[in-house]
Amino acid sequence: MDEMIIETGPVNPYARTFFWFWGLACLALIGFRSDEPTYRQRLDVWHQQRLESLRSETGWLNLAGLFWLKEGANEAGADLGNDLTFPADRASAQLGTFRLVKGTVQFEAAPGATVLADGEPVLATKTIFSPDLTKPVTLSHGSLRWFVIKRGDRYAVRLRDLASPLLKAFTGIERFPADESWRVTAHLERPTAPRTIPILDVTGQTSQQPLAGTLVFEHQGKTYRLDAVREGDRKLFILFGDQTNTHDTYGSGRFLYADLPDEQGNVTLDFNQSINPPCAFTPFATCPLPPQQNRLATAVRAGEKRYGNH
Repeated sequence: MDEMIIETGPVNPYARTFFWFWGLACLALIGFRSDEPTYRQRLDVWHQQRLESLRSETGWLNLAGLFWLKEGANEAGADLGNDLTFPADRASAQLGTFRLVKGTVQFEAAPGATVLADGEPVLATKTIFSPDLTKPVTLSHGSLRWFVIKRGDRYAVRLRDLASPLLKAFTGIERFPADESWRVTAHLERPTAPRTIPILDVTGQTSQQPLAGTLVFEHQGKTYRLDAVREGDRKLFILFGDQTNTHDTYGSGRFLYADLPDEQGNVTLDFNQSINPPCAFTPFATCPLPPQQNRLATAVRAGEKRYGNH
């Protein structure tokens, strides 16, 4: 087929120059945009970082035990006669004794047991938890790591196994397809006076947490509200439940973190970053549960799906 020739008038040289520069600008803009990661790519990067944190030394996949302490002496080791029975294939028969006295926990290593604190052998009785310590001391023996946690008025030894078989068995977490409609702008309604909200955990204990405010947002024409507490100095922490908890997501609800509000009180809530609580990965966690006012009457089909059978 012959080329179609269209008759045109004389070309204005200024117009030609304009279109030439305009074309270059468009190409530059296209090239610039092609280098920018898409929302889904950014979400995938965030998700990979989430998986790495679960596998890390401080992640939830290596938890191997949770032992509640009684007041006084608590003997620990692999022998079944101990108050705290550590894994037989990881620990010596006798590792040592924890002594809980009025909120302070000390540890004394058993004769011949090699227990380290910050890389140094524990040769004498050592205080590993007290109100005066900025953080509890972590002790180690082989692949085991342990330290003391406080929940309400109770104290427990949290045990980690850096060689846990769960680390090798973990292959990832199934997610809902990314849905940008679940990336919403919420407004934080701050309380008129400081107040707390009760948060129940899986051990049956209730703690009073300072309320940062109530996040109000819309999705598909409906308004929803979620109470949030502070997570450190830079984050808000939201415990929420929704209609997917019955089958698709963890039964008790999920966690969501968000940045602090801007000057106008606005907060970006990205439910595609909703995550399973630690209790989804291990029976040795003490997860908080969503308060009743944070159970949404809608299905949030975004974020992580159910993992495991805990």
